[in-house]
Amino acid sequence: MVAPLLELRGVSVSFDGFWALNDLNLSLAPGELRAVIGPNGAGKTTFLDVITGKVRPTKGDVVFRGRSLLGIAEHRIARLGIGRKFQTPRVYQNLSPRRNLELAVKGSHSPFNLLLGSLDSRQRQRVQELLAVVGLEAHASRRAGSLSHGQKQWLEIAMLLAQDPYVLLVDEPVAGLSEEETERTGALLRSLAGDHTVLVIEHDMDFIRELDCPVTVLHEGHVLCEGTMETVQSDPRVIEVYLGVEDDV
Repeated sequence: MVAPLLELRGVSVSFDGFWALNDLNLSLAPGELRAVIGPNGAGKTTFLDVITGKVRPTKGDVVFRGRSLLGIAEHRIARLGIGRKFQTPRVYQNLSPRRNLELAVKGSHSPFNLLLGSLDSRQRQRVQELLAVVGLEAHASRRAGSLSHGQKQWLEIAMLLAQDPYVLLVDEPVAGLSEEETERTGALLRSLAGDHTVLVIEHDMDFIRELDCPVTVLHEGHVLCEGTMETVQSDPRVIEVYLGVEDDV
C-alpha cells in the first residue's frame, strides 16, 4: 500500500468558539487528482489555509511526506513542495507571460538576482516547456494583463509548476471562464495529475464531473462522504446539505 503524500489527522480549527473545521481526516496519495466540494460554510477555505500554514489547527496534525507541518511558516511550506493557486490569478500584470515564468523559474530570494540575473540554458528550456504545457506559447510576449481570465489562470498554474511542487492546491479554477476555457482547464489539470498530486476546490458540478476523479464532500468542517461524482450526488446527506448555504469560512 502506497503511503499518503499528505494527511490531515483529526484537524479542528476554532475561531472564537466557532469550529470551522471539526475532526477533519483526509489523505491524498502521490499523483492523485482529487476534487473537494461542499456548500458555503463547509470550511473549504480554512482547509486550504491549514495545509499551507496560514492557519494553525486548534487540534490535530497535518503531515506531508511523513513530516508534521505544524509551526512551519507559509513560505517554508511552499518550498517543501506545496503550491496554492488562489481563485483570483496572482501574476505580474505588466510583464509578459515569458517574463513571469522567468522570475518563477529562477526561484531566487535575492531581489538583485530576480531582477538582473540571467537564466541558464536549462532554465530557458524550462520556461519554454511551461509555456507549451499551458498553451501560452503564442502569447508569450504579450502583457499578462491583456490575457483573458482563463489564460491568466493557466499562467499562474505554470508559475506554480516552475517550483516543481509535489502538491497543487487549486481554488475555483473555472470561476468566470468561458465554456472552452473551462474544458481546457479540466484537460490541463488532468494532465498534471500523476506527476503531481492535484486537489481542486470548485462549485461547478459539471466541471467536477468532467474531471472524473474521486470527490470529497465537506460539511460543517468535516468529511461528509467520499466517492465518485455519481455516488456523492445521489447521497441523501449531500442532497440535504446543499439545500441551505451560508458564507464560507
